[in-house]
Amino acid sequence: MSARVAQLIMVPKVRVREVIWKQRRYASVVGYFMTPVSVAAYALAFWRLGADLNWLGEFFIRQGLFSRWQVWLAIAVAMQLAANQLNRFGSPDDTVAS
Repeated sequence: MSARVAQLIMVPKVRVREVIWKQRRYASVVGYFMTPVSVAAYALAFWRLGADLNWLGEFFIRQGLFSRWQVWLAIAVAMQLAANQLNRFGSPDDTVAS
């Protein structure tokens, strides 16, 4: 009886490494698309900074969290770091991804 109960509650084994290995090719694609988006976030950060210093025109977001240049800069840096890591993970060279 206890063997039957143990068999019923046994969780199927998932080969996590194999699943991750198959998904590596998508990581580099996502990383390549994140790089231009992070460049756009850098542009928004410097636009907002220039608007605060009265060097550029008015920024299109006037109030709220995304009206701060620090937030845009933090988003840009985080996205660039994430894109870099995804590109390294998705590269076919095993020495770089390890």
